[in-house]
Amino acid sequence: MADRPDNRGMIRRFWDWFWGPTAVLSVGFTLIAGFLAGIFFWGGFHWSVELTNTEEFCVSCHTMETNLGEYRETIHYNNHSGVRAICSDCHVPHEWSHKIKAKIMAVKDVYHEMVGTINTPEKYEEHRLQMASAVWRKMKASDSRECRNCHNFDYMDFTLQEVRAASEHQRAIDSDMTCIDCHQGIAHRLPPSYLEEYEKVLEALSMTPSSRRLAAADHEATQFYLRSRSE
Repeated sequence: MADRPDNRGMIRRFWDWFWGPTAVLSVGFTLIAGFLAGIFFWGGFHWSVELTNTEEFCVSCHTMETNLGEYRETIHYNNHSGVRAICSDCHVPHEWSHKIKAKIMAVKDVYHEMVGTINTPEKYEEHRLQMASAVWRKMKASDSRECRNCHNFDYMDFTLQEVRAASEHQRAIDSDMTCIDCHQGIAHRLPPSYLEEYEKVLEALSMTPSSRRLAAADHEATQFYLRSRSE
């Protein structure tokens, strides 16, 4: 009890020293040092974030082996142009605020890796539809934001595309559809009953006021396309 006044006095002296004018270093030196420290901190933070965007980091978890095998069989991994889209290109936004939000949300993936939610092929298949649905919902709500980092209707030359692809892309433009409406299985194997699940995604988003503009406007066109795929 007797040492409390001394402790308070020590804290008070430290506080005064911390905020008081420096007696040894000039104000200019202090400002420059703080500025340089900020640069190093920001550089280190940015480097850490970008490190988590690498393919090596994404597939370093045991549970990602199934994803990796499927991805390596797709056109995003191996194609005539040699241009590849890695995990972060499709799952991490480029815009800073959306990127940081995605990184924070990814903490749940670390948790599920630790508890072994999908650490066997059987568990992975059991959760495949649930995981796919979560990604579809996110991409539908964002108007396929990550797809549009590389693909843009404005710069597509339909004369160089196959007839069916050109026709579908033109219909997507006319009907205000978005990429994920047709390309659910572009990088990973589709789960059973995926069409029915995507129908549920559309219905859920059309009932959400913030997403109604994106989901409801093209709902009828998307439903027609999904029905044509199931026939």
